Parts: sequence; C-alpha cells; structure tokens
Amino acid sequence: MSLPNTETIECDLLIIGGGMSGCGAAFESKYWSGDMKVVMVEKAVIERSGATGEGLSAINCYMGQRYGWNTPEDFVKYVVNDMMGLAREDLVYDVGRHVDSSVHLLEEWGLPIWKKDNGDYERIGRWQIPIHGEAIKPITAEPARKAIGQENIYERVNITHLLTDANDPQCIAGAIGFGVRENKFYVFKAKAVLITCGGASNVFRPRSINEGMGRTWYSVFSTGSAYGLMIPIGTEMTQMEHRFVPTRFKDGYGPVGMWFQYFGAKITNSKGEDYTVTREAELHKYKPYGLVVPTPTPLRNHQMFLDIKDGLGPMYMGTDKAMQKIAGDDPEKMRKVKEEAWGDFLDMTISQALTWASQDIRPEVTPSEVVLAEPYIMGSHSGESGAWVSGPEDLAPSDYFWGYNKMTTIKGLFAAGDGVGAAPHKFSSGSFTEGRLAAKAAVNFLNDNPEDSTLNDGQVTSLRDKIWAPLERFEKYKGASTAEEVNPHYLTP
Repeated sequence: MSLPNTETIECDLLIIGGGMSGCGAAFESKYWSGDMKVVMVEKAVIERSGATGEGLSAINCYMGQRYGWNTPEDFVKYVVNDMMGLAREDLVYDVGRHVDSSVHLLEEWGLPIWKKDNGDYERIGRWQIPIHGEAIKPITAEPARKAIGQENIYERVNITHLLTDANDPQCIAGAIGFGVRENKFYVFKAKAVLITCGGASNVFRPRSINEGMGRTWYSVFSTGSAYGLMIPIGTEMTQMEHRFVPTRFKDGYGPVGMWFQYFGAKITNSKGEDYTVTREAELHKYKPYGLVVPTPTPLRNHQMFLDIKDGLGPMYMGTDKAMQKIAGDDPEKMRKVKEEAWGDFLDMTISQALTWASQDIRPEVTPSEVVLAEPYIMGSHSGESGAWVSGPEDLAPSDYFWGYNKMTTIKGLFAAGDGVGAAPHKFSSGSFTEGRLAAKAAVNFLNDNPEDSTLNDGQVTSLRDKIWAPLERFEKYKGASTAEEVNPHYLTP
C-alpha cells in the first residue's frame, strides 16, 4: 500500500488549533510580526472549531474595570480561592489585566452584548456578562483569516506529533499531520510553535444515555490534543491530576450559571433541602478555603455529592420558582423571562432546549433535574491542566520566568488556552486573550532567534510510518475474521 504524498510547509510561527486562543493568536501575531510568515493549522474549520463552536450565552471572564466592578487583583484572589490555593498568580493576573480590551474588541467585531438602558453592559454575576453568542466563533474567526491570509490557514488537517530540532531535542522544529479529506501528509517546519489545541472530553464515560449517548458538556471534539502533542516531546506539565466536574442539567448538559446568577434559582434535593445550607458544616473541614465567599467549586460539588451519596437525590433546579418570582403576575414579564430562559440554551446548548421541548417541560411550571457531570481535563474553563509555562517578565518570580511569556520548557514552544496549566477561569475571553499574549511573546522570540530550525528526517519518516500503520495493517489483515482469537490484529490496529 503506497504512502500518500507529502507536502512540506515552512513558516516562522506555526499556530496549531483554531479555537478562541488560536484565533486570538493569529490576529495578534500579524500586528507584531511584520513580514514573518504565520501559519495556522486546524483539524476542522475555524468558523465552528473549538469549545465555543456551538455558541455561547455569556462571557464568563470580564473584569469590568471601566465600570469599577473588579480589578485584576480581585480576579487573582477569586481564582486562587476557587482552586483552593493551586493556581499561578502571575498567569491569572496577566489574563485579568488584558481581558477587558479583548471583550471590547469582540464587541467591535459584532458580538452582541446585553446592555442596560443607559448603555452599560448587563451583568449576571461578578465576572459574567450575557451575550447573544451563537455566532461568537465566526465573529472571532473572520479577523484571524484576514490577519494572516487564507493561504496561510490549513483546515481539515489533523496534527498528530510535534517535531524537535535535529541538533537540539529541547528545541521545537515543527509538526507533522495528515489531511482528513485528502490523501496527503503535511510536514510543517517552523522556528516557533504555539499550541492552542483543546483539552480532553470523553476520558471518562459521559453521563448521557440511550438517545443522548455521546452527548458531553465540553466539546466532544476536544480530544486532549494540547496534551497529546506536548507531553511526548518532554514538555513539563502541571496540574494534570486536576479534574473539573461541572453541575449541568440532566441529559441535555445545559449550563446552570445563568440560572444561578441571573435568574436566582436554587438547587434542592428530593426533600426540598438546599444542600449548601444543610451541608454547611462540611465546609469547616477545609479551612481556610471552605470559609471563603463564594464557596470554591470543588467544595460546592462535594456538598451535592454527599446528598446524592446519602440517597437524597435526584437534585432539582428550581426554574419554576425563580421565574415566577421575577415575573410575578405580569404576563409580559413572564413572556420576557421565558424568552431569556430558552434563549440561554439556544445560544449555546441546543440539546437542552430540545430536551425540554421533546419532554414537554415548561421551566416556568416545573423544576428540572441536574446532575454532576463526568470529569473533564482542561486548562481554560474551571480546570487548570496544562503546560508549565514562563510567566510575564514584570510579574513572574525569577524561577517562573525564562525569557518569553507563555513559553513552555521546550525552547520555541508556546501554549495558550487549554494548553496552559495552573491558569484557570479564562473561559472564552480569557483564552482569546492568552492566545494574543502568547503570539506577541512568540514574535519576540522569533526576533531574538531568527535562525532556521533543522528537521530530523529520521524522526519525520518514523512518525509518518506510525501515522500510516493502522491503514497498512487493515489492508493486510482485512480478509481474516474479526474474531479476536482468529485475527489478533483486529482489535490492535
């Protein structure tokens, strides 16, 4: 079976992943890079790739400094407490001081943000602003395309391995992958590489069953690429043991943040008890973090789990009481509240709206069941798994800084979004911001290190054969039975 053709692309900066952080990186890199060649590679199409491809109903990381809401220092305190002490203050602050400008940029590009009558942003929580974000990804992708040029964006190309320099295995040299819709290998030779790939869904079996099988909360297309690319070449990682377990509406995985913060709904157990009240004493076992406000996410989940473990489930979100309290006896107010309730899901989690509609659930009449979802591994939402990266020069202590912001322990390899560890609560806007910061630092690195990388031909050949091996084995053994005892190659392609 003959190998596909191989195309080699040379560039200065290679961005792997076209999600929020990747688009932010592409946009920002062109501003600083001048005549440098910047290339982006994406396994799908950047208008709908990444965790926000379905859309969003809120920006969850916004300081609101123009309104005097919060400061970056406030954000650092909140994040460190929510992670119960396990977070990099320098990295969190770096996002916090720049994220507002990124949100304003997204609005300038066309992102509809909810506003009050006086023109101020609406607010649904300390860090959250509601948006009509079904199209947030196309809105973000367009400037990225215009910035680096369509000819420098390779879509439907799946990157499988990073390449290190032939003369220095601790220095990046590029990446290798294959076209998912064409018979072709791609070898990218680069002087610097920026990892903006996704975290990992489906490591643990989803809670969805029957007709909903396969439905997850975090993007099903987040396959752990950020980690699967960096770890094999020796990149130092941090907080890889961290797991984020979100509370979500059962079956449809609808988000609960809007219901807590905007609608003021509460979750109760089967006896009508509020577990945050009945289990308050449990928090005292985890001082000092158990006593901070708001209660850290891991401890809130722990309180709910104790109720479930003691047979007090199922747990219900009181959508009915919350909506009735807001609307009262005013039909027009109720119409508006219903519109917002359904719109929350139609903007980002259509599956939850379909679940309600298919089961004739009217949220203003009946509560909806919520569950603790399966664990996820990520570095951008409320998780913090990822690479150990250099911090910003003006903030990081000396042992946390080695020349360039967001550079990993591999020379010339940068990370952003899910790829950065110990810097949680970035969400979409923070990931976009971190991509911009990493791209700027990568360009600075290229200015200081203009020499070409050297590919190891043996490494390229070996990886190409490894990628192609499953198809070779299938072609060789496909005529035999699929029974394991007859054809052992079937289950181990």
